[in-house]
Amino acid sequence: MNKTILITGAVLGLLAVLLGAFGAHGLERLVDSNSVDAFKTGVRYQMYHAIVCIILGNMTIIGVSAKKRIFYFFMGGITLFSGSIYLLAIDEALGISLSSIGFITPLGGFLLIFGWIFFIISLVKNK
Repeated sequence: MNKTILITGAVLGLLAVLLGAFGAHGLERLVDSNSVDAFKTGVRYQMYHAIVCIILGNMTIIGVSAKKRIFYFFMGGITLFSGSIYLLAIDEALGISLSSIGFITPLGGFLLIFGWIFFIISLVKNK
């Protein structure tokens, strides 16, 4: 499981850098500044959690089942939170309205929060 978490964290970090570069250099020609700012927020949260996944994968004081739970909450959160922000930010450029998926963003945020709660609980429970 550690290897999966580490590889996923590294891939998410790579994607965050690529998406960040796109957001900084290509997206501003396609959408308004509010959408660019929102896109950057998605990238930032993805990178934060990519780094945490790399740390989590290297931790030996948290058990495997707890790591899995934390990892799955983070993956769901990144997918729903950052993913929906990316889609909502570029819907203007795509020429379609994706505003109906706006409810997904806070669900992703809740998953990230629950991942952090379980992370803290796992650390507190450690003897």
